[in-house]
Amino acid sequence: MKRMVRNMSGAQEAELARLEDEYRQLQEQVNAQAWELNLLRARFARYETALRGSQVTVYTQDRDLRYTSISNPMLGRAIEDILGRTDGEILSPDAGTAMISVKREVLASGEAKRAEVPLEDASEIRWHDLHIEPLRNETGDVVGLTCASVDVTERKEGEAHLRLLLRELTHRSKNLLAVIQAMARQTARHTGSVETFLTQFGARLQALAASHDLLIRESWYGASLGELVRSQLGGYLDGLATQISIEGPAIAIKPEAAQNLGLALHELAVNAAKFGALSAPTGRVAITWNRLENVDGNAVELDWREKLGPKVRTRRRKGFGSMVIERNLARALDAKVDLEFDPDGLHCHIVIPANQILVLR
Repeated sequence: MKRMVRNMSGAQEAELARLEDEYRQLQEQVNAQAWELNLLRARFARYETALRGSQVTVYTQDRDLRYTSISNPMLGRAIEDILGRTDGEILSPDAGTAMISVKREVLASGEAKRAEVPLEDASEIRWHDLHIEPLRNETGDVVGLTCASVDVTERKEGEAHLRLLLRELTHRSKNLLAVIQAMARQTARHTGSVETFLTQFGARLQALAASHDLLIRESWYGASLGELVRSQLGGYLDGLATQISIEGPAIAIKPEAAQNLGLALHELAVNAAKFGALSAPTGRVAITWNRLENVDGNAVELDWREKLGPKVRTRRRKGFGSMVIERNLARALDAKVDLEFDPDGLHCHIVIPANQILVLR
């Protein structure tokens, strides 16, 4: 009897030892799995952080298009408000129909698809680039979808803005070519030699380019009237600065006004240098402009006045410069232009209408 007890105790001890060994093995496995779980949690946390910092939302859906997981809030809804619901429940009818149709195709074909769809988000439309993959089980059956959604609204808006700019560029290019063509034709009509034509036409192209430089610097929004005047008289301001005075408030004019007024100022400056006040050391040119209040708003009047130069004779035949100043400004800008060949000095008075003014400060 005592021997049996001793034998049973030995068997129990062996069984206890075996159980303790299995326990240690299980504990090691649990510890290893806990370490792997913590590692996975850390990696998943980094994954979530990366997704939150991006415009990418990753989610899964079952075959009924019910959301089973999602990485970020979407369409102004919290994660808790999305999980367990379908696209038909959280999307507007128009957006839901388009998205559901694409997802149904993936479920039916088992092939990935990509689509850009507009979705309503907090009273505004946001564009999303969707990459939709079939989600399969161990046997390869399609049991749902895995989707990655990227908000591409800024890109779409940029593309729309670029198309608008290209249309505007095409329109402006056609207008510019028409201006250059007319300028070349009129210059050729009023010159007697190829050399004279090339000189005058080149100078007029440079005047046009100077106006465009100002407009480009301001993204073609408009041009400062003061900068426009100085750009067209730049070559004369270097050597004849004491003969020229420029004065007026800060005013911005529209692109078409800057282009046409720039050409007119160029012609006035060339005429003054050849025949007028700037052709004599005693001559003076005063360019001033002011606001002019009228019933249509704040127009601008610009004065070009020459004095103390050679006596001015009224010309029997009007040249290209006079046509640019009088006819072109009046027609293109609906401006009022008075060009007086006063014996004491040429005087040009221009009233630019309010609809050509951008900013009056």
